[in-house]
Formats: sequence, C-alpha cells, structure tokens
Amino acid sequence: MISTDSPKRFFSHTLTQVLTHKPVLRVSDAVQMQKEWSFAKTHPLLTGLYRRLFTMLSPEELVGHLQEVLETHEVNWRHVLSCVSTLVICLPEAQQLVKDWVARLLARAFENCDLDSMVTAFLVVRQAALEGPSVFPSYADWFQASFGSSRGSHCCSKKTLVFLFKFLSDLVPFEAPRYMQAHILHPPLVPSKYRSLLTDYVTLAKTRLADLKVSLENMGLYEDLSSARDVTEPRSQAHQDVEKAIAVFEHTGRIPSAVMEASIFRRPYYTAHFLPALLTPRVLPKTPDPRAALIESLRRADKIPLSLYSAYCQACSTAEEKKPESAAPGTKVEAVCAEGPLGPLAAALRELRAAMTDPTQYDVVAARVAVVSERLDAALGRAEEDGSSGGSQIQLSVLTPGLEQQEREVADLLLTCFCQNLIVASGFASPDRQGPWASRLATAMCGRRLLPVVLTRLCQLLRHQGPSLSASHVLGLAALVVHLAQSRSVLPEVPVGLPAPAEGLSVAEFLSSLLTFRTSETSLFCLKFCTAVISYSLCKYSSLSRDTLCGCLSPALVKKFQFIILRLFPEARDPLCPEDTADPPWRPLCRPSADWQQAALCLWKQRTFRELLKEKEFHLTYRDWLRLELEIQPEVDCLSDTERWDFQQWALHEYFLPKPSAAGGCDGDLQVACAVLVDVLIDFRQSSRSYNYSENSDLVLSGCPGNRDIFSRLQEMAAGLERGPAAPRSCSPPQGHFLFGVFRRRLQALASGWDVAARLQRQRELLVYKWILLGLPPSIVVGRPQAGRPAAPDCTEFFHLVNSELRNFSHGSALTHDLTVHFFRGLLIACSQSGDPSLTADLVLTACQTECPLVLTSALSWWPRLEPELRSRWRRCLQGPLPQELQRLWEAQRFGRSCLLPDTASPAPGPAWLSAAALYFEIQRAGKDRVKSQLERLGCQGEELLVFLFFFSLMGLLSSHLTPHGRPHQAVDTPKALDICAEILGCLEKRRVSWLVLFQLTETGGGLGHVLLRLAPDQYVRLLPFAFYSLLSYSDEDALIREDAFLHVAVDMYLKLIRLFVAGETSALSTVARSRERRGQGDPVGLITEARRFLLRSIPRCPKESFSNVAEVTRRRSLWCVCRGANESAVDTALPLRGQPGGVALALWPLTCRAVVASSPVPRPRVSGGCTRLSTVGFLQLLATSADCDPDVRAALLSRQQAGPDADLYREPRLF
Repeated sequence: MISTDSPKRFFSHTLTQVLTHKPVLRVSDAVQMQKEWSFAKTHPLLTGLYRRLFTMLSPEELVGHLQEVLETHEVNWRHVLSCVSTLVICLPEAQQLVKDWVARLLARAFENCDLDSMVTAFLVVRQAALEGPSVFPSYADWFQASFGSSRGSHCCSKKTLVFLFKFLSDLVPFEAPRYMQAHILHPPLVPSKYRSLLTDYVTLAKTRLADLKVSLENMGLYEDLSSARDVTEPRSQAHQDVEKAIAVFEHTGRIPSAVMEASIFRRPYYTAHFLPALLTPRVLPKTPDPRAALIESLRRADKIPLSLYSAYCQACSTAEEKKPESAAPGTKVEAVCAEGPLGPLAAALRELRAAMTDPTQYDVVAARVAVVSERLDAALGRAEEDGSSGGSQIQLSVLTPGLEQQEREVADLLLTCFCQNLIVASGFASPDRQGPWASRLATAMCGRRLLPVVLTRLCQLLRHQGPSLSASHVLGLAALVVHLAQSRSVLPEVPVGLPAPAEGLSVAEFLSSLLTFRTSETSLFCLKFCTAVISYSLCKYSSLSRDTLCGCLSPALVKKFQFIILRLFPEARDPLCPEDTADPPWRPLCRPSADWQQAALCLWKQRTFRELLKEKEFHLTYRDWLRLELEIQPEVDCLSDTERWDFQQWALHEYFLPKPSAAGGCDGDLQVACAVLVDVLIDFRQSSRSYNYSENSDLVLSGCPGNRDIFSRLQEMAAGLERGPAAPRSCSPPQGHFLFGVFRRRLQALASGWDVAARLQRQRELLVYKWILLGLPPSIVVGRPQAGRPAAPDCTEFFHLVNSELRNFSHGSALTHDLTVHFFRGLLIACSQSGDPSLTADLVLTACQTECPLVLTSALSWWPRLEPELRSRWRRCLQGPLPQELQRLWEAQRFGRSCLLPDTASPAPGPAWLSAAALYFEIQRAGKDRVKSQLERLGCQGEELLVFLFFFSLMGLLSSHLTPHGRPHQAVDTPKALDICAEILGCLEKRRVSWLVLFQLTETGGGLGHVLLRLAPDQYVRLLPFAFYSLLSYSDEDALIREDAFLHVAVDMYLKLIRLFVAGETSALSTVARSRERRGQGDPVGLITEARRFLLRSIPRCPKESFSNVAEVTRRRSLWCVCRGANESAVDTALPLRGQPGGVALALWPLTCRAVVASSPVPRPRVSGGCTRLSTVGFLQLLATSADCDPDVRAALLSRQQAGPDADLYREPRLF
C-alpha cells in the first residue's frame, strides 16, 4: 500500500525541479522582465503543470514550499514568479497567505538588513499586483501602506532607512518608470533629520525618468501609478483626463480640483496636453453639454488663454460648416478602430465559455478569467488600473448616463457574454453546481477603470431600457447583481445625489435603486428582475449560512419585491397556506416560455424565502411602503383608480396599521400612521429635485408625480382623527396636534444659522410644511374647544410655528393669503363647535394680540379678500353679528381707509399698533407716497399711532430692498418706500415725538418690543441699522442731537451696521443707489461712509449729558471682558487711520473689522422671538476705552467726554 505522503513528496519534488530549472536569470533580469511573466502571458503548458501540481498540496503547504525553495536553492526567477501568479489566480485562499509571507520577509529584511529577503518581497508583491485588484492590492497601495506611516519597519533606525533607500537606489537602473513614479509621489515616511536620504533618492529617480524621457510633469491628472503596463503617452493620457474631468464636473458642477491644481502646479502638462485635448474642435451642440460647460467655467476662471479659446471657437465654427461631409467617415473610422482591440477580448471570452461548458475543464476557469482581465487593458484603449477601487467614490450620472463608443462596446461584450454563459450553464446545472466562473468574471469587472463603465451601462439598461430587455438579459444581469453584491466589502460607494451626499450607496443598493415603479412597464420589469435576483440567490447559496445568503441580497431589492407582489396580486395579500417546500423557481425562468407572474407567486410562497423575510433587515415597514408608493404615477399605473384605492386602503388599515411596530407597523395607532406619512411625504418632497425627479427644474411643490393619492389618504386619516369626540371636560389639556410635533422635530434637526444655505434649506422645508398644512382640515390650525368648557381652542402650536419660523419668511408684517384664510376658516369651524361662538372667537383673537400679533396684521393686509368670506360664513352657519374682535379688525381697516380720504378720519380702535398696521396697508394699497397732509389730521391719538406707523414703514423700506419684486398689492419700490418713511418721520419730529425707541426694542419688560418684534422677520430687525442711517438725512439733525438717547442709538447702530457688513448680510440688500440722487441710500459701503461722517460731525455737538451714564457700564462685567479680550493686532491696522478724520480709506476698514470680529469673542446678536441688544452704553464704553474700534470715532468721543460743560445753545432763554 502506498502512503498518502508519497504523492505529496513527489509533487513537492517536481515543483522544486521546475522552480530551480536552469537558474540563469539574475535579479536585475527579473526586475526588468517580470511584467512579461503574468499568468495570462505565461505559456499554458507551464500554468497547466502548476495547476496539476497544486492539486495535492494545500495553499499553506505551497506557500511554505515556495519560501523554502527560495531560501535554499538558486531559482529560475521566471518560473518562480509565474508560479506566484498562478498561485494567487487559481487558489484564492493563497492570496492572504502571500500577503502574510511578504510581511514576514519585510520584517526579516529590516531586522537583519537581509537583501535577499528584501528582493524576494518586492518581486513577489510586484508579480501578484500584476494580476489585478481582485487578486492583490496594487503596488502603489502596498508601497504606501508598508512605508507611508510610522508603523513601518523602516522607521526603526537610521540603519534601516539607509538600507531601504540603498535598495531602492539599486533598483533604479532596472525597474519600470511606473514604480519610480510610485516611489516619488508616495514616498516613505522619513524623520526630518534624515530627509536628505529621501531627497537623494528622489533626485536619482527623477534623473532616471528624464533619461527614459518620462516626465512627472506630463503625468495625467488621474493616472494610476499601479498600472500593469508602461506609462501612457501624455497625449493619450490627456484625452483620458479630459473625460474624467468632464464626468467629475457633470457630477459636482464645479471645476475638478485636479484640474485647478494642474493649472497652477503642473502648467506644462496643463497647457501642452490637457487644454488641447479639451479644446478639440467639434460641432457644438445647441444645448451646452458638460464639456461645453466645463470649458466655459475654465474660461470664466481665466484658466484658458484667450488666444487658445479664440482658435477653438473658430475651429468649431469651421466644423459646423463641414458637418455633412465629415459625419459619415468619422463614424466609419471609429467602427474600424473599435473592431481591433475587441477581437482578442472576444476570443478570450469564447475560450472562457468553452472551458465553462465542459465539466472536465472547471479547473481552467480561473486561467481563462485571468486572460480576459489581461485583454481588457487593450480593449479599453488604456492601461487598466490595478489599484484597489475601495478607497474612492464612483462618479456617474444616473439621469443621463453616457459612455464613449469603445467603452460601451466593451461593456456590452462583457455583459452579453455573462448573460449567454449563464443561460448555457443553467441548461445543464443549477446555479449552485456551476462552479466559480460567474463570481470570477464579475470580480474581473470590478477594476477601478472598468467598474464605472459597467455600472453606467447597467444604469442605462436597468433604469432606462429595462422593459425592453429580453428574458436572458434579465436573468444574466440579475445574476451579475448578486455577484457584485457578494463583493460589496471591496467595492466603492456610489453617490446618488446632486451634489453628492456625504455617504453614498453600496453598489448593490445603488443597482437596486435603479428599479422604479413609475409606470406599468417599469413595475412589471421590476417584478421580473427582483424575482430573478432572489431566485438565483436562493439557488446559488442555499447550502450556505443565512448570513452569506443575506449578504448577497440587497434589503432594498427584497423590499421592492414584497411591495410589487402585494400591489399587483390580490391573492398575495391573503394569509398564506402551509409553506411551500418546492425549490426556488430558477429553472422554470430559464425556459423560453417562462411565466414570470406564476414564478413570482411561487417564490412568494417558498419556505426559504418566507424564513428570509423574518430577518429584520428585510422587513417591509410602513415607512418603506410609503416611499415606494409615492413613486407611482397614477396616470400610467398598471392599477386602475379603484384598484389603487382598494390596495392603499388594505395596506394602510388592514396590513400596516394593526401590525406591531417591531415588525414595521403602527401598533394600531392612527395618529402614529399619520405622523409617519407626513414625515415620509416631506422627505419625498425634499428629494423631488434629486436624480429621481430632477426633470422638474422649477421648485413647484405640487408638481411631484405620484403623490396625489397618498396625500388623499393622509387627508382621510386626518379627517377621521378630527371627527373623533371632543375631549371631555375632566380631561387635561391636549398635548398638541401630531402634525406640529413632526414639524418641530424636523426643524430642530435642521442646521441653524443665517447663511444662505441654511436659510434656503429652512425655507424649502417650510414651503412643504405650508403645503401640507393647507391641504389638511383648517381645524388642525385652531383646534377644538373642549366639551362643555367655554375656553379658547389651543392655538399654541400654530402660534409658535408662526413666531419662530413662518415670521422669518413673511414679507414685511403679513403671512401669505392662503395661510391667513386657512387660520380664519379653522377659527370659524372652532366657533361652530363651541357653545358660545362669539366668545370663542373673541378669546382666540385676543390671545393673538399678545401671543401672535402677526396673524392680526396678516388679516388686515388681506382684509379686502378676507372680509366677504368671513361675513358670509358667519351669517350662514352661526347667525348674528360679527364677534367683537372681528368687528375690531373691521373698524381698524375702516380707520385706515378713512385716513386717506378728504373727510374726517374715523376714530382709531385699540390697540394703536393694530390701527397703525391697517393704515400702513391702506397706504400700500392706495399707492400714495405723499401722505403728510392726511397724517397731520390725526388728533392727539396719532402720536403713539405714528410711532407704530413709522415701524411698519421701516419694515416696508427693508422689504423693498430685500424683495424688490414682491407681492403685487404690496409692490412699493424703494424710492417710494423711502418717501413714505420720510413723510412719517417729518410728522413725528413736528410733534416732537421721539422715534429712537424703535431702534432700542427688546423682548423684556413688556414694552413695544414684545409686540413689534413679533411682527417683523429677524433679518429685518438685524437690518434696522441700515434703515436708521438711510433715514438720517431726512431728519432734523439739531433736534436729534438734543435727545439724550441719540448718541447711544447712533453709535449702537453704526457698530451694528459695520458688523452686518463684515458678516456679509448687507449683500442681501438690492443695490439701487446708482439711480438715486443721494449717495449711500442702498449701497452698504456708501452708507457706512456717510454714517461715519455723520458721527464725526455730530459727536462734538452732543451735550455733555449724553455721557452721563458711561460710568454705569463698569458694572457690566461681561461687556468689559469683551473689550479686554479684543485682539491687539487690530490696533496697528486701525491707528494709522487716526490722521484722516472724515476721509478715512474705507477700503482698509472692512479688514480691520474682520480682524476684530474674527479674533474677539463678541457673539453675533441673535434674535429669538425678538432681538438681544448689546447695551448702547456698553458700546460707548467699547469705543471710549478700546483702540480696537474706529479710532476717529473713539477720539471724538473721548475728546467730547473730557471737554468742559457747554452752554446749552438749544435751551430757551430764561428772561425772569
């Protein structure tokens, strides 16, 4: 009997003889020639011999034997390295073993300065890296990982560093340029005191590259240093860089950073190669494409020389004229060129199919796939990058996926071969007995260069051409998706948003996202594809663990299958019979006359699939169902309106509502169901401009397809909640409506701040809230009074939403018409459900005066359109006259209208701010700019009213700047708004009524600020300094100076104006100063200049009493700390301006302000339901004691404060 060790010893001996046969090649020869010894280039007889020798030895034994032979024999390096390639190709288990072996070789080399170990490690790594990213990391990645950090063995001492660089220097005369480029651009980490070692090596390598006529300057922008081929010619690489740059630009909308860096730091390559490739003359499209947009962006950024751009435009014009003659030949040439490199690839794919169909040749599948990978290099027209693709995101356009002709032909050839091979293999074996060909071929498609091409073609097929695919295509692509999902851990993410989100989708989730349900055709295709994917997975991995099976399936795809089968087949909604034990329906799907619907139902009932659905990640939750149902376009749905209504009612009330929350349901709580629906609906609206629905270029909230029916279901459920019994008298007050709870939670999660991005995001969110609010019953806004209790309905939630959010997006001091009408309709409904309708209305509107005055001013703004409906519905439903508070609104509106008539004005109802609002809105509606004569007819009651009227006119002035094309009925242009403010200001000064109080508003104390700050957006309140100095030229300067508060307010407004300018908030104001006679009205810089001159002119004239309360500031320690903490460096910037009073170089002043603001801990004033104002006295202290502010204003303040008492020139003479 022969011992089992005998065959092993024989095979080991034979392998040793092969590896040591004719050891005539030196190490230098191996370094130069090893690229020709890859698996695909090695003679099949030799690789076949290796494979047969591997059959009796385990991967561990093979690697150990290889190591032993290298340590004890002189070897034939060609045989050794081709054996390494065969080992990592044919035995995937050996790949990690080779990595560990190389790590041990490096450790031994640096520990003993062992040159043999170092040589072996580098040769083995370079050989394994030649076989592609699916087998071994690229050389550049390995080199950077091994030597690019302090953890590397080379960092132990100077001795190891010298050893490393001596070794690398010895390689320079023999190695290929790509390796030296990798060493230069990804150098080893070297301590600063040994930097000269690295510098010497880099100089040597650059000299060698120059001798080889390879320049680092001419390297491509996106060239991979780990290429398996020699360096690409700059001209060829430039075309590749152009295509990559266009793809990145199309995805991000910005000039790629690599292009910008090349235009500065790599100017020779950029001007000599990249720009000529980008500016290749062509027939320009009517609508600018991404290439044209990139060229235009570079031109605007001055990155294209004018002469080169002019020549490009001229050449494009010439190409347009010659278009008919040159179109056909170009196509013919491209077809001829594409035919060449695809021939070897097609032959390799045919060899793979021949090996796959012969059961005796399964052992050569890996070899055939390696040949296919090698042929892909030439087929793509460039060196295929061997780098691992897991470190970066893939850039592709989902809506308009585009490929070059050659790329598309390569992708089609690969995908067609994969589909045909699968059908052939499935004809004689089930997926679990077909061997590894599918996974190996799928892995070959995962190269960094090829994977985006394959994914782009899959995007074209699955998303845009899915319904037209044949059954064989569906089956083949489904199997490919499964194998790509199996490799998800080593594949990069795919961003799907525009711009790309911080985190993208895995390849499996991305491919699942391409399946949509918008039309009946796409829904049926999705059913077919999901059935094929799940059936193939269950057949392929049925014998493996549950975790392996789950890892090959995308949860999103499984959920889509559940959704579509429940939607299309009513029988699937019934409780299932005893679980079917039949096999998954893969083999029936491979037949020419496959019944896809029957196969889908068979899969739905299959036992293994039902067990799979018990996994939490595969649960179709209520939220998932809503997202998918929202995609449906009712007009092209495969269900009729009645069928769709039946399905949605079943899903909502029979399936998800009673389902436990742990399984994705609502626990029977209708309010929870409504809240989740609202949340999903808002997300859907917010994503309506992503790649799924970016065809709608306008932000029209009602224009998103597929959401009408789901919103109708929300209306039905919300109405059901509203029709419930009123809260009994003994119950505690309600906790608030679910709708406002959803709004509040989402708003808290949004980014806060007043930058443009945060404001636009918040405004867009509020637009969706408003759309939902207006679509639901008005009673939600006001609520219902409790049964048997004559109390006001609870409007707290709505008032809070208005005060905190909607107020900031209102124009002036009024909400939109639809929201105002909706509130009053809700009020009428609440009154109709109350035992005392008039009392209920009075209580609600009285609460508005103190808690939400913006509702009342909005009613006055829209009163001509609001009053007829109010009176009609009150008379029809509630009988009797209007309640007292509604009558008050009518009287205020009548007063405002009468003030503009020649007759005597009717008395103004209280409160005064309400009458002032009514008067201002009437002035706006009348379009009058000369109202001084009408205002003078107001009696003594007009003084307080004029102050409020002046406030509303200030809001109108700011609104005319911020929204110059506002509402038609409020369309007051800036000059007219300025005139109205001036007229009111003149009336105030004539009556000697102080108006400075409007610029000292605070929420505390219950004064004017408590009401007025709730009537204006926070942005308007922050811009009050702009309005203050815009109107100073219309005021009586002598009268202003006599007021004690003037200096405090003027300095406060001046510093806040500067702060607004430094923060960039004045940029929101429309620049209309050019059309005015007065400079500084609308132009922020001019206004600051005028304000500064005004202060310098006024401070010496202010009475001494204006400084009387400066001493009190010393008790305000917080502001004093701010003054002490200011940056002294700003002093040096500001002090040289001291000698230029009134004519300071304003260009330097913003820089000074930026230094102060950036370095000082002074917080920006925030307005939260009002304004938090730094004390004006505090600003005087800041100016009087710190040099970090305007030095001329400071000097004027100190000079005036230290002067002796003045004779009061303004006091009337005392005759007696």
